[in-house]
Amino acid sequence: MTERIYDVVIIGAGAAGIQAAIHASRKKTDVLMLGRIESSALYTAHIENYAFLDGVRAGRDLLETGLGQVKKFGAEVSPEDVLLIAPQDEQDGLFRLELESGGKVAARTIIFAMGVAKKKLGVPGEKEFAGRGVSYCVDCDANFYRGARVAVAGNRSAAVDGALTLLGYADKVYLIARELDISANLMKRLRESAVEIIEKNWIKAIEGENAATTVRLENGDSLDVDGVFIELGSKGALELATQVGVQLDMETFKYIDTNRRQETNIPGIYAAGDIAGPPFQMAKAVGEGCVAGMAAATYAGKLKRRKSQT
Repeated sequence: MTERIYDVVIIGAGAAGIQAAIHASRKKTDVLMLGRIESSALYTAHIENYAFLDGVRAGRDLLETGLGQVKKFGAEVSPEDVLLIAPQDEQDGLFRLELESGGKVAARTIIFAMGVAKKKLGVPGEKEFAGRGVSYCVDCDANFYRGARVAVAGNRSAAVDGALTLLGYADKVYLIARELDISANLMKRLRESAVEIIEKNWIKAIEGENAATTVRLENGDSLDVDGVFIELGSKGALELATQVGVQLDMETFKYIDTNRRQETNIPGIYAAGDIAGPPFQMAKAVGEGCVAGMAAATYAGKLKRRKSQT
């Protein structure tokens, strides 16, 4: 099967991702935007401080309008999550992305635009044991749980991919989910794995003394564990960015470091919106999305022309 190559792949369907897709598409490049608008922080917000909009507007309405514009200008849109990004291939200069469906695409450039907020469970013990048995990043902390018993909480691809990854480290992996919302391919991989799935249940509390050792479930059961991973939603930008060596800001290590063209330290990779740091405002996200979309499309065009001349 012929590999589908895009000039620009945008990860995230919020304000920054949508604006990046619009501007990249208008430069006549092949664009793929990955993500779901309902995952954006803007989706449940109400906007009244954005220039040119009179009165209060629902974020959901703005995102749906933007999604229509993205499609009108010719970009492809897929609600899939990204599980893995392979570093740039030295021979063809392409990045390769593995999607939750099992599909793979190649990209000349990538724009990270899916925000930074890590959703919390909001249960007793979560805050107290953060960093002492409670983690929000499997890719970052899996190595600390070799031979251990761990639980992963979440309903979507980040939790499932995290649980499958932990099988390579931990002796026992539990996946706790109210209702799994993942692709058929990912579900098949999960069902065929050694992960113990606890469905239609959720974490009520995390307990322990000096570190998390027990997970209390809503149905009254409890699990003895050495660690708990909170992986709500899709795989975060920081986890994906670190897979390809993207540099984070040196002060907080919470955001992707970019210049005024939204370029990262890796040629061909850009970031825009909340993932590029505060202030967390729609106006900033839209502006940075515009810059990143145009810069990525221009860079992809140069790569194509350079290849055609060789």
